[in-house]
Amino acid sequence: MSQHRTIVVGIAGGIAAYKAVSVVRAFVLQGHSVHVVATDAALRFIGKPTLEAISRNPVHSDLYEGVAEVRHVAIGQSADLIVIAPATANTIAKLATGLADDLLGNAVLASTAPLVIAPAMHTEMWNNPATVANIATLRSRGVTIVGPGSGRLTGSDTGPGRMSEPDEIVEAATAVLATEGRDSGSGTVGDLAGKRVVISAGGTREPLDPVRFLGNRSSGKQGVALATAAGARGASVTLIGANLEVAVPDGLRRTINVGTTLELQEAMDEAAREADLVIMAAAVADYRPTEVRQGKIRKEETGDTLTLELVKNPDILAGLVATRSGNQLIVGFAAETEPDDDRLLEIGRAKLVRKGCDFLVINRVGWQEGFAVDDNRVLVLDRGGDIVAEAAGSKMSVADRILDVVAGT
Repeated sequence: MSQHRTIVVGIAGGIAAYKAVSVVRAFVLQGHSVHVVATDAALRFIGKPTLEAISRNPVHSDLYEGVAEVRHVAIGQSADLIVIAPATANTIAKLATGLADDLLGNAVLASTAPLVIAPAMHTEMWNNPATVANIATLRSRGVTIVGPGSGRLTGSDTGPGRMSEPDEIVEAATAVLATEGRDSGSGTVGDLAGKRVVISAGGTREPLDPVRFLGNRSSGKQGVALATAAGARGASVTLIGANLEVAVPDGLRRTINVGTTLELQEAMDEAAREADLVIMAAAVADYRPTEVRQGKIRKEETGDTLTLELVKNPDILAGLVATRSGNQLIVGFAAETEPDDDRLLEIGRAKLVRKGCDFLVINRVGWQEGFAVDDNRVLVLDRGGDIVAEAAGSKMSVADRILDVVAGT
């Protein structure tokens, strides 16, 4: 980041408080000045020494500390961003009604900074009409809600209410900073203002039967990061997600969910007609079964071997290039397992010729890189096959570097 900001991280009293340590650490590593405001309940789940060691600043919790310096107001006034993670049902209710009976509530009321919250609670609490109404109230005031996800909760409970993962919270918060006129990376805020951008993300799945499918390991993190970063730069973004395994930030209002390659093709063809920029970041299945069984394929019926007949799927990227109009820019992705750098570049250049897109982003994938991880490393080729950018780091920072190239065209 080229600009470092003051971020207040509020921590409420829930079991997910332990995840807040990773949120604080991520902001610190980005170079921000991070100040933790923890409720008394939060400190029953996680101790001050841990939070102070990670944030590199004293942790505040007492409303009546620092009265002479009017700390209960000063914390909020100094913030460029306030992130509350976890935000419990109780904290959300206080925020919605404007209660300020603790230091965190005072800091929020005294601040004009954008507010990002990551709810965390049991499913019944999340679905309770009171919480539903409180969340709607906060959304109407411009508060960014990240999550919650669905998964294992405290005890044996499973369902919606699980706090989003720290990297998802940090990415959403970074996008909010950029939207508010602050720098979220090397890109320029507003350089995509007025542009209509269509981005695909995730991985397509081709059903074999009602139970099984052919697919890939793409989570959609890089595509969602691109959509988030494009929105932060002022673009009107349509995200087409194929089986996303990552939370979509609240600010991405137009999201189309698809499953198969043919569904993705139809959605992309429709959305791309009026787009200024198209980015095909989704990992697309090259083949699909010629027959989808209506009942589960049972090994008792197939024996020791099973033969599947597959048919090639359409080339969505090449089709978009062939049918584009005007000055539309099209960016493709090439995920390759080739370990040799020279050979990887050779494969990428050959693919660029076949596809005909304006830019091709090459990234190496494998068992532990590329797919379903938080970091990425890419090369960006222009139409002539020249390397015009290299990027490595978080998928949000990689997204910004890719958009730097595109926006400068």
